[in-house]
Amino acid sequence: MEKRENLASRIGFILLSAGCAIGLGNVWRFPYITGKNGGAAFVLIYLLFLVILGLPIMIMEFSIGRASQQNIGLSLRTLESKGTKWHFYSPVAIAGNYLLMMFYTTIAGWLLYYFYSSVIGDMKAMTSTDVSAFFSQLTLNPVLQIFWMVIAVSVCMAVVSQGLQKGVEKITKIMMLCLFAIIIVLAVRSCMLPGSREGLLFYILPDFSKMAEIGIGTVVYEALGQSFFTLSIGIGAMSIFGSYIGREHRLAGESVRIICLDTFVALCSGFIIFPACSAFSIEAGQGPSLIFVTLPNIFAQMAGGSLWGGLFFLFMSFAALTTVIAVFENIIAYWMDCRGWSRKKACTFNFFFIIALSLPCIFGYNLLSGFQPFGEGSAVLDLEDFIVSNLILPFGSLLFLLFCTQRYGWGFENFIKEANMGDGLRFPRWARFYCTWIMPLIIIVIMAKGIFDKFAPLFG
Repeated sequence: MEKRENLASRIGFILLSAGCAIGLGNVWRFPYITGKNGGAAFVLIYLLFLVILGLPIMIMEFSIGRASQQNIGLSLRTLESKGTKWHFYSPVAIAGNYLLMMFYTTIAGWLLYYFYSSVIGDMKAMTSTDVSAFFSQLTLNPVLQIFWMVIAVSVCMAVVSQGLQKGVEKITKIMMLCLFAIIIVLAVRSCMLPGSREGLLFYILPDFSKMAEIGIGTVVYEALGQSFFTLSIGIGAMSIFGSYIGREHRLAGESVRIICLDTFVALCSGFIIFPACSAFSIEAGQGPSLIFVTLPNIFAQMAGGSLWGGLFFLFMSFAALTTVIAVFENIIAYWMDCRGWSRKKACTFNFFFIIALSLPCIFGYNLLSGFQPFGEGSAVLDLEDFIVSNLILPFGSLLFLLFCTQRYGWGFENFIKEANMGDGLRFPRWARFYCTWIMPLIIIVIMAKGIFDKFAPLFG
């Protein structure tokens, strides 16, 4: 078995963990959910839930990784009380990583294709009809999708195969710094567009009357769900990076920094999208088509559209690829730690395995288009996303929460001792009651409502 590596620097840990958290949930889902739920008032509620829900679970996941010095395949078994079976969740967590990659690699491929098409000018001077047809032609063509998915998998697996410090940490740091630079340039450009003022006001001035029109309960639930799903918590994707760091710094402070970077990217995405939609009189709360149909329409009408469209899809590609690299590292660590494989052997096997697993998502838009798991217009991707986002992520987060607070698990005293080791922000002992009793109820409500909302329409 290869000697287990550690991260070379604290900034590497922060950027790598932020890269895992920052993904399509920030730059795709956040803007359209915000647009659908009334703008700035929704953002305030979202930020509140990010702190009171996402932050404690992230600290717990990092603590489990750092205390065990192992990946999720072994960490629960290492820390659990004698005779308990918490480690039964470990294979589910690993399966969750694979399930996430079954559709994330396809979307990463779409984004790389859009970046390529923007750079070579294929999307220049397109009409709105042309842009819609462009996306349809992509999804109806399995060979084209497989080509770009394989490129996404190849790039990310090549990075992971180079090792933790020389590959994952080094490349992710570069990609994240580029991502931050590009998003700032795009946000400034969007805010300077003629006619952007109305979109800006919608985004930065809370209007609670709009929230009341939509329904306060609906908006609060959406904010709760978004704050929960944006951080990639619940499948051990964060705990692996906790296992790679020392005990010089307390984990609450590190988690706050990661969440601040994650939130910065989400908020900047809004500063790109809302002013641009306002400037070109386009509705921002349009759902998933926002990225692949609505925004290309805007870039097609914008002066220098090829440049700005290329930059936007490069930024989106970085956001997707950093998440893929982080999850690949978690998967590879499992095979190295649990099976004793070399990094090279684990990467080679998983390169082909993940490509094969990604095929159903691609075929869901063409060869398997007759399979519509949630009714008219749904596809394989929707089923895979539902299993990960509405079942495995919240269930895993609930399990980590109970594991760290219940005496039959790891226990609160062990958790808080690990979390507060080192310098920096301390996790408060007074939060014990909240974490033990209130947070589990919140997560159970999120899971129940998510399942009900998905299946209720199918039964009329």
